[in-house]
Amino acid sequence: MRCHLSVLAVLSALLFSGFATPLAARWDGMKVKHAWDAVPNNWESLGHPSNQTTIDLYFALKSHHEDAMAEALYGVSDPERSRYAPTPPICARMHPPVSLSHVRYGAHLSKEQVAEVVAPHPDTLELASSWLGHCNIPSSSISMTLGGNWLKVIGVSVSQANRILGASYQLYQHVETNDTVLRTISYSLPEVLHGRIQTIVPTTYFSSPLTEAMRPRIRPSTGVEARGKEGSVLSSRDEDGDGITPSYLRWLYRTSGYAPKATDRNALGIASYDGQSPSPQDLALFMNEFRTDGEDATFTVTQYAEAMAYPMRHIYYSTGGTSYSPIDDPYLCWLRYVIAQDDVDIPRTIITSYGGFEHELSQDVLFASGDGGVGDGDCLFQDSSGEQFVQFLPNFPATCPWVTSVGGTTGHDPEVAASLSGGGFSIYFPREAYQADAISTFLQNLGDKYSGLYNPEGRGFPDVSSQEINFFFVLGGQLESAYGTSGSAPTVAGIISLLNDYLISKGSTPLGFLNLWMYGTGLPGLNDITSDSNPGCNTDGFPAVAGWDPVTGLGTLDFVKLEEIINDRLRNSASRTQNQRST
Repeated sequence: MRCHLSVLAVLSALLFSGFATPLAARWDGMKVKHAWDAVPNNWESLGHPSNQTTIDLYFALKSHHEDAMAEALYGVSDPERSRYAPTPPICARMHPPVSLSHVRYGAHLSKEQVAEVVAPHPDTLELASSWLGHCNIPSSSISMTLGGNWLKVIGVSVSQANRILGASYQLYQHVETNDTVLRTISYSLPEVLHGRIQTIVPTTYFSSPLTEAMRPRIRPSTGVEARGKEGSVLSSRDEDGDGITPSYLRWLYRTSGYAPKATDRNALGIASYDGQSPSPQDLALFMNEFRTDGEDATFTVTQYAEAMAYPMRHIYYSTGGTSYSPIDDPYLCWLRYVIAQDDVDIPRTIITSYGGFEHELSQDVLFASGDGGVGDGDCLFQDSSGEQFVQFLPNFPATCPWVTSVGGTTGHDPEVAASLSGGGFSIYFPREAYQADAISTFLQNLGDKYSGLYNPEGRGFPDVSSQEINFFFVLGGQLESAYGTSGSAPTVAGIISLLNDYLISKGSTPLGFLNLWMYGTGLPGLNDITSDSNPGCNTDGFPAVAGWDPVTGLGTLDFVKLEEIINDRLRNSASRTQNQRST
């Protein structure tokens, strides 16, 4: 039985009642919310836009209970360990007592329950609405989005946005791509709203385009059309270790013996940006070459997600425009669409292989780990006094503690870290409890090496890893090879989808948030990677060592071992249920 707080009804009443009597507030006490010291690197101003230019503004409202979502995730994702259980409940029926955390494992929240958990305080809506009314924004232009804790204000003229935010919106052009964005390098809010509004977009987030460090690195075409039969020389990995294929990955990570059974109830989702879309012709050629049982396969983000998880249903989300859209934010576009879907239509596993450098985000804005080691180039920064310093370059959203970040490996017998594997520590996000012990052990062994180049208190990434060097794929009807974690992440996603398929076929719920399980009960099902490193920033990078490391995470997935761990949990759960019935 769910705890209904009718939050959305309350918010709707506040928004559409012509703005209720405002709380005592002073709107003239403006304070900077975020500002850059200068225009971000690789961007230059083209001047102010025309007076007819309008934008849609999104206001992220702070949740009334800021830790409630984390508490809920811990509660449903921790099968055994009470030390990671949530703090005392906000709503007893939604958040049972700490001692029952293992009983709640797998009891995933519905969208309505999530909306209740993340809802802002009703006073926040009243304050924000009152302020927008004071700024002459009509109520007809305001709506709620993203589950009720975001406000969308449509059709705001740039001049009006400048006035209400103390901003100076300009058109900026990227010096390498010539693409443009409409952004400001500073914006402000009334001081009374600083504790109520998390961030506003689009404002100071310039969202750099995908750099070479983020894209799959394509090698020259072999000149051979992707034809032939599975097991031919094209789909076989030679003794020198060249040419990663689905059959090799299925052998290496031991998924070959499993046939999906819950394909009608399970799906793998792929989020894509930059206007990229799949080619059915290339996919058909790829599957004909590398998985002859999958000639009827449909769209996927990369041919490897499909080849690993076939015949599971794949849902491909293609967001138009670019990752640095002039007006709208592509991540928000995708989130709005997904949140609008029914629970049953949302895939149980979702992958994105896109990202950008974390330091280019404001701290308030704040799943492949990237392909630049600890950072590309010399990693030089300059502080406000003009003094230069070096800092490793973590990648977002790989640094977010609520995603599972995937690093890269290469070789076999033994499998070792790939030098391109992105990894390190977040500048913004603190370390979560689930990886505290693992990171502490690594840092203790690392000692003073690289002191000052990274944040030792930050969330460490990646979490797990997979092969990333020399993937065969089909592009434009031709067989090509590429390398990068944009190949690793789909491989891991395919394995997780198969594990979810197994759980669902047994009448259980899917894994949900992976990290608590991976760092705990699932750890024996991972292959530890203990050799090589991820050089960058003119350093050797972090080393891959026994246990977790910021190169390969906890290691690579062994499907057979993980399936057996799941079996043990299912047997223990059935035994507890039988004992309860007997008593």
